[in-house]
Amino acid sequence: MQYSLTVLAAALLQNANAFPTLALDQLNSRQTTGNQSPVPCTPVQPPFDAKSQYVSTSGKYKFVAPSASDARGPCPGLNAAANHGYLPHNGIATIQQYITGTYQVFGMAQDIAAFLAVYGAVFDGDLTSYSIGGPTANLPVISGLLGTPQGLSGSHNKYENDASPIRGDLYLYGNDYLSQVSNFQQLYDMEDGKADDEVNYGLNDIVEFRANRFQHSIDNNPYFFNGPFSGAIASGAAYSFIYRFMANKSAEYPEGRLSRQNLKDFYSMTGTSGNFKYTPGHEKIPENWYKRNDVDQYSIPYFTCDNANQILAHPEFASVGGNLGKTNSFVGLDPGNLTGGVYELSTLGEGNNAACFGFELGTEASPDLLEGLFTNVTPAKNAITAAFSKVTSALGCKPIQNLQYSQFSQYAGYTKSYNGYKGLGGGKKGIL
Repeated sequence: MQYSLTVLAAALLQNANAFPTLALDQLNSRQTTGNQSPVPCTPVQPPFDAKSQYVSTSGKYKFVAPSASDARGPCPGLNAAANHGYLPHNGIATIQQYITGTYQVFGMAQDIAAFLAVYGAVFDGDLTSYSIGGPTANLPVISGLLGTPQGLSGSHNKYENDASPIRGDLYLYGNDYLSQVSNFQQLYDMEDGKADDEVNYGLNDIVEFRANRFQHSIDNNPYFFNGPFSGAIASGAAYSFIYRFMANKSAEYPEGRLSRQNLKDFYSMTGTSGNFKYTPGHEKIPENWYKRNDVDQYSIPYFTCDNANQILAHPEFASVGGNLGKTNSFVGLDPGNLTGGVYELSTLGEGNNAACFGFELGTEASPDLLEGLFTNVTPAKNAITAAFSKVTSALGCKPIQNLQYSQFSQYAGYTKSYNGYKGLGGGKKGIL
């Protein structure tokens, strides 16, 4: 069974009242000021401590532009961290270095940092490290790998997804790691008409921007594909991270304020509105930068709440599916048929079901996808299964035992090879 976005919206919105109970018992519901999400996701009103939250951008942490041999890729935050020495400047980092670096710069909690780092190391690296850009000689091929690790720039439909915030769709632009000035301009214009000291690119802006990008891909990319993990989960994180990590913290704005200049710094844009210039790989941490307070570290439950709010505002974000080889032909898959009845369309908006749907699909599909990456998949399988299990156990997710892979065969953006993406046709079952 297939469904339209209209059907999905109706099914989720009738369960809208369930979203505040997203297994986030530690998150106290409160009112927030400014441009915030519909269901408050901040556990407490975060304090501000200038000494502990200050992030240096001088001395050993001053900005150093990457050389031609340094890897830079689709994640502006990781690019900036590498340019300032919080990650190795060559763009190759270990799991622990990613955990430490993202905490030092942004205040990312260990649970989500570890999950993302392990995921990247397994699917885009050598099990212990990976490139924030593409393949590089700085990450030598080790025994047991079936080819060269592709890094984040080669993670299409695994980590990176169509309709990303500032990067272009792989099919449309030939790459998925370079920023597109037109996309940045659209985000920049979300606060158009406000004085600079009044600007704050909050979550409402970000969610509406995501809706525009999602529809743009449907309208323009015949190969648009919204995967169950790369689309419904990882893409949601990419949008939430814009405000949650790029907003500078202060006593006046303890949850953060994202100004026009800070947005430009993080996306390596110079110039004025209408005449922006993009310099690839030159993302910066803004001057006088303050990260999240330690009592307000951004964790998996925090993200789960943010992601639920995005889906509540725009249910199409949870629609696993894609265009059928031509524009404006989006067809979604019925969650019940896809998961053998474990997750149903009528209850996807209840409790943690929306997040669990994406994470459990990733859990079930990962081992099959690893078959094309390693000669011996056991170490990789153990690592990625453990990473997913920590998340799904914490959220109380119901496991999927019988994923119906054949339903993905209709999507050109999943099965076909194009612009470096190898596709997953020919009987391959892996899908993220």
